[in-house]
Amino acid sequence: MPSCFWFRNKKITVEKTPPIEIEPNETANAENQKNKYISTVIPDEIEDDRNSISQDDKVILIVEDDINFAKSLLTFTREKGYKGVVAVRGDYAVNFALIYKPIGVLLDIELPVKSGWEILEELKNNSQTKHIPVHIMSSHKLKQESLLKGAVDFLDKPVAFEKIPDVFMRIEHIISKEAQKVLIIEDNPKHAKALAYFLGSNNINSEIKSEVSEGLKALDKSDVDCVILDMGIPDKQAYEILDGVKKSPGLENLPVIVFTGKSLSLKEEVKIKKYADSIIVKTAHSYQRMLDEVSLFLHLVEENKGSEGKKENHKKLNLLNNILFDKTVLIVDDDVRNIYSLTKALEVFKMNVITAFDGKEAIKVLEENPNTDIVLLDMMMPNMDGYETAEKIRSNPKYLTLPLIAVTAKAMTGDREKCIRAGASDYITKPVDIDQLLSLLRVWLYDKV
Repeated sequence: MPSCFWFRNKKITVEKTPPIEIEPNETANAENQKNKYISTVIPDEIEDDRNSISQDDKVILIVEDDINFAKSLLTFTREKGYKGVVAVRGDYAVNFALIYKPIGVLLDIELPVKSGWEILEELKNNSQTKHIPVHIMSSHKLKQESLLKGAVDFLDKPVAFEKIPDVFMRIEHIISKEAQKVLIIEDNPKHAKALAYFLGSNNINSEIKSEVSEGLKALDKSDVDCVILDMGIPDKQAYEILDGVKKSPGLENLPVIVFTGKSLSLKEEVKIKKYADSIIVKTAHSYQRMLDEVSLFLHLVEENKGSEGKKENHKKLNLLNNILFDKTVLIVDDDVRNIYSLTKALEVFKMNVITAFDGKEAIKVLEENPNTDIVLLDMMMPNMDGYETAEKIRSNPKYLTLPLIAVTAKAMTGDREKCIRAGASDYITKPVDIDQLLSLLRVWLYDKV
C-alpha cells in the first residue's frame, strides 16, 4: 500500500516497501562484486517528521539502514530544534533531498539498493543539492575517499554518535555565515587580485598572502574556510605546505585547491592529489571552474541571495565574461604564422589586434596607438629582441603600467625572472596554449572593464 502525505501544499506519494530479503542471483552477485557497499536487507521505514514540516523548519536528512542508530540520530536532531527525515534505503535519498531541501545530510555508505557513494555523487552533481553539507558515517575506514568525493566530514562507527554534537555545530556554522573566507597563497599579486575579484562576485571574501610562511601563519590566526594554493611549478616547498596543512590539528579537513599554470604530469598530479581536494590548471575557463569548486567546498546556496544580490552578481559575472571585448592587443612576433594564429584566436573575442614584426616597429606602433591595452611580446626576435624591446617600452613613463606578456620559446629555469627584470608583467611559453593565454589576458585586463 502506498502512503500519502502533504508537504508544503503538495501531495507526496511513497510506495511503502515491507522488509524483504534480496535474493542473490548471478546478476546480483556480479553487481555486489562491482559495489560491495550495497547491503541486502531493506528494513521497515521508521516514523519521522516528514508529515509535520512547515515552510520555516530546518530539516536534517538521515540516510541510515541501522534502525536503532537512525532513531538515535532522529532523537538528537529533534533535540537540536530541527525536523528529521529518515531514508532507510539508498534509492530514496536524493529524491528526499530534492523534496525536503535539508540543511545537512547524515549519510551511511553501506545501504540497500544504492550505496552512499552513489548518493554522494548524485547530490554533488545536482545543482539543487550540491551545496548541502554531507557527513558520512561508516564502519568502513574511508575518510580520505569521502572527503575527496565532497563530504565535509567522516565519522567512524560505532563512535560516530559521540561526535554528532560536532556535526550539528559544523552544519550551524555553515548555514549561519553570510560570507565565507578563502585564503589565496599566490606570489603574483595581479593573479591573486583577479582571482579575489572573481570570487567576490559570489560573496566570497578573500585574504591574499604572497609568502608561504605568511599563509601558514594566517591559517593559525584567522577563520579560513578554504585554501587556494598557486603552485607555479610544483616544488619541494609547495609539497611541504600541503603536508603541513593536512597534518595541523583542526586543519586536516580544510579544503585545499591547487591552482597551477603548468600542465601537470600524471606523476605530479597523483602526488598533489594526496593532499589537495582539487587541481585546477589556469585556462580560459579556470576562474569559472574555481568559483564552482570553491562554492562546492563552502556549500554556498545561491538561492539564498536576494534579488538585488543576484543582479549584482550577474552584472559582475557578465563583466568578467566580456573582459576582452573591444580591448586592443599588440602582437609583436617575427613569425607571420604565429601572428596569424593568435590574431584569429583573439578576434573571436572581439579584440582589436594590431601587429609588429620586430622591436623597433613595436615601439612605433605603440606611439601610433596610445590606447593599446596589452602587449604580447615574442622574446626571440632578430635585430632588437624582446628583452631590449621591453626595456625600451618601460623607459617611456607612459608605458610603465602597460601589461606586457612575454612569449618565450621554451620554459627554461630563470626565464620568468629574466623576463620580469626586462620589464614583462607576465610570461607564457610557446607553443602558446590559447586557453592559458585567454586566462592571462583576463587577469591583466579585468580591472579595465
